[in-house]
Amino acid sequence: MATLQAATTSTGAIVSDAQAVRQLCKSYSFGTLNWDVDEDGELVIWGYDDFEVYEAREDGHPDYKAGIVTHEFLRQIAEYIDGDEEFDIQTAGYTKCRFPVLANRYVVRDSEVLHADLSGLDPIDE
Repeated sequence: MATLQAATTSTGAIVSDAQAVRQLCKSYSFGTLNWDVDEDGELVIWGYDDFEVYEAREDGHPDYKAGIVTHEFLRQIAEYIDGDEEFDIQTAGYTKCRFPVLANRYVVRDSEVLHADLSGLDPIDE
């Protein structure tokens, strides 16, 4: 059995309300991924895991019963990304020394969320 190794990184994007975005991020679980909104209001996400967002239980752990809510989270974040900013989150993963088996890209810009995998860049349906 092969173990998936994945890494996620994002560009930084300035948000219109840093405190609201911090509260929003705290209400979700990113697994082992890290996120930060600095003093200048720049949001970044990074770490060694696939970019999957879950609602957070009271103890901060992922609520797996509720399922993956990545698209919901990104649509909420889109409301805070300034008009000329672009928030680009990319994940690449592989098993052992084999070719990539996971490649995802989410782009938040102009109040829309786009998703790309190995097949192309398409809008996310609501």
